[in-house]
Amino acid sequence: MLIEARARSGSETAPERFLDHHLGNAVHLFLSLRAVLIIVAASIATLEIIIRDIPQLWRQGSEYDALHQIIHSLLLVAIAAELALLFLFHRTSAAIEVLIFIIARKMVTPGISGLELLAGVAALAGLIVIRYYFISTRDRGKQE
Repeated sequence: MLIEARARSGSETAPERFLDHHLGNAVHLFLSLRAVLIIVAASIATLEIIIRDIPQLWRQGSEYDALHQIIHSLLLVAIAAELALLFLFHRTSAAIEVLIFIIARKMVTPGISGLELLAGVAALAGLIVIRYYFISTRDRGKQE
C-alpha cells in the first residue's frame, strides 16, 4: 500500500532508484569508452595525415588534390573529436558543432553542385545563428 502511494505521488521507488543509478553509470561508462576510442582513432588519423598526406604537397602536379585531401581528412578528424566531446559532455553546442563540421566536409567535395553549395551555406548560417543566439552560454562551455 505504501509503495502504491509513492508511485502515485511521483516519488521514486527503490527499484527505480537502483536502475537509475546503475544503468546511468553503465551508459556513462559505455559512452566514455567510445569517446576514448574515437579520440585514439582521431589521433592515429592525424598522424597519418601528417606522415602520408602533407608530403604530397611538395610533389609536382597534384598540389591541389593533395590540399583537398588534407582538408577533407582534417574535417573528418574534427568530426570525430566533436563526436567524442558530445559523448563525454552531452552538450547541445557539441551536437551543433558536429553538424557544422559534417556540412563543411560535404561542401569541400569536388563534385558538389551550385544548389548543394547554396544549401550548405544556408545550413551553416542557420546552425551558427542557432548556436550563438539560442544556446545558453552555460551550455557552450567556458571557452567563450
